[in-house]
Amino acid sequence: MSKSTDRMVYKRGNEWVNKANGNSRASSTHTTQRDAIDSARTMLKNSGGGELTIKGVNQLIREKNTIPNGNDPRNIKG
Repeated sequence: MSKSTDRMVYKRGNEWVNKANGNSRASSTHTTQRDAIDSARTMLKNSGGGELTIKGVNQLIREKNTIPNGNDPRNIKG
């Protein structure tokens, strides 16, 4: 089940879109897929982590990644 913190990267026309699941508008648009993925990863880390779904040019899911929280104040190993 996708959460509102999860993000999806997909191609729309000539641009790559970074969009939060559940939102009607894109968070950002980019000329390359790599830029859109990097932007989505950064947004996920800053918002507490979540699932990143990446679609290819054929709109099929190419990859899914779980992004951990990037703002963890505790630095404890284990």
